[in-house]
Amino acid sequence: MNDLIAVRKLAEWDRLKSLVLDSVSSPITRRVYNMALNEFMVWYQQAPRPGFSKATVSAWRASLEARKLGSSSIIIRMSAIRKLAGEAVDNGLLAPDLAAGIARVKSVKSVGIRTGNWLSLLQAQALLTAPDATTLKGIRDRAIIAVLLGCGLRRSEVAALTFTHIQQRDGRWCIIDLRGKHGRIRTAPVPTWVKVSIDGWTTAAGVAGGRVFRPVNRADIMTGEHLGEKVVWQMLREYAAAIGAPGIAPHHLRRTCAKLCRAAGGDLEQIQLLLGHASVQTTERYLGTKQDLVHAPNDSINLRITA
Repeated sequence: MNDLIAVRKLAEWDRLKSLVLDSVSSPITRRVYNMALNEFMVWYQQAPRPGFSKATVSAWRASLEARKLGSSSIIIRMSAIRKLAGEAVDNGLLAPDLAAGIARVKSVKSVGIRTGNWLSLLQAQALLTAPDATTLKGIRDRAIIAVLLGCGLRRSEVAALTFTHIQQRDGRWCIIDLRGKHGRIRTAPVPTWVKVSIDGWTTAAGVAGGRVFRPVNRADIMTGEHLGEKVVWQMLREYAAAIGAPGIAPHHLRRTCAKLCRAAGGDLEQIQLLLGHASVQTTERYLGTKQDLVHAPNDSINLRITA
């Protein structure tokens, strides 16, 4: 069986997708794969396709390129499709030769280093003070933004943060044994201003155990014990637009944390440990260390425009 629509009709699609998602350990990768596979299925059903084959996957890749997606976005989508093909073979839903053909579909090369996005110190300060600190939601949002900016956590890590994580080490507050991407465990020092923001939220909300951040409804009343990752993203989007920086996402605050640390004289290796990167090269890409946009070399070219 190589027709995904037939798989869908047999109620096998969701089971097959679950097998793909269960094959990855990172919750971030799992979320992205889920999005990629759902996106592929919507595209697949929009027009007649020659089954789940090399030709179909090649057409899918071409459609991604036509949308002018970045190389990393295309690579992750193609990776999800290859895993889908592998699971389909293992479960007798796809012939091995078809899966081999799909595996031969080339992805795209990651060319150059993306500049990325981040906030300046003034923008970061404006974002931090944007929430209304007279409301429970505003106090919570300010604390979340503080953790994102000051500790470089991912939104999934913020949502999963517990009181057990926040402990003292070497005479200072830290977020310890934080499990991040690919299961890497790290410890993140907590600046005093971040701890003050967290304490302001936990005192106002009256929470002292379990998850640190909780849902707050429109009536400004705390509801539930688990904050969703999507709430963090939606919350930040509103404040970013309010300060004139639309499009800023939680991951951009992680990059901002790294940039501000480096600008303040932070050691590259220590920033790597703070963010939990496997290699210092990844941290360099975050920082744009190899390309100085502030003290750009071409600024010293002694040419002038005359009227």
